Amino acid sequence: MFGEVGLTGEIRPVLNGEDRLKEAAQHGFKQAIVPKANLGPWAKSLNMKTIGVDQISQVLELV
Repeated sequence: MFGEVGLTGEIRPVLNGEDRLKEAAQHGFKQAIVPKANLGPWAKSLNMKTIGVDQISQVLELV
């Protein structure tokens, strides 16, 4: 899980999100919760489930 949380609970994207996800997949992670803005079409090629969120409430429902 990565992202920046704003004061109103919005989840903001972070730099190098694609690189972070690829590295996590290489290390055997099976699932990642990330900002929707950090997801792209390339995410489907990873060997892991990626869940895009835009509010902290969505994250809390998932964990």
